[in-house]
Amino acid sequence: MAEVQQQRRPFHGSCHCGAVRYLVFLNIPHQAPKDKGKEQQNIYRCNCTACHKTGIFHVRVHSSPDDFLLLSPQDPMSELGNYKCGAYLNFFFCKTCAVRPFTFMGEGEVIEVDLSSLGVSGAEPGVKTKAWRPKKEGWIEGRTTHGCYLSVNGYTVDAGQEGFDLREWSEKKLVGYEDYLRSDSDRQPMSWERPYPGGAY
Repeated sequence: MAEVQQQRRPFHGSCHCGAVRYLVFLNIPHQAPKDKGKEQQNIYRCNCTACHKTGIFHVRVHSSPDDFLLLSPQDPMSELGNYKCGAYLNFFFCKTCAVRPFTFMGEGEVIEVDLSSLGVSGAEPGVKTKAWRPKKEGWIEGRTTHGCYLSVNGYTVDAGQEGFDLREWSEKKLVGYEDYLRSDSDRQPMSWERPYPGGAY
């Protein structure tokens, strides 16, 4: 059977009250990554206490500066609530409804972009929109190694968009499970079969 060709497509996401709005670009249909450590799209659950207790369903994009645009607000560092986890990761949340749309570490920048040129339906051609994104210059993906990290909470991608189906991905075993409750020396590799102790499907 021939492999289905992936397409890069924009998906809208938001907090519950709508104060936080973003676009995330994903390669659909999603495929489980084959090589750990390379820049690639990855969707997974982590069993660490922070991710588990805050209900994060990690969606890591291929290239954070190219694949994520925060439409509102335009300065997450000052306009969103922030739980600083481990002194380096910013677990942002909406100050009104408390939903956590994304986690970030690094520098950001405000740009002007023509959303219609990126395939965003309903966007007016030629109209520039201000948006915040991870700063492209100097961005090297890798939280501990380079200090650059972005993870969208998949639960905040707006429901009903064709091609985005967390249930289907779980059933097809395309969602990975990380083992971060153990020490570094005892940590197991990512599994696509079932969560590690302390984790959840």
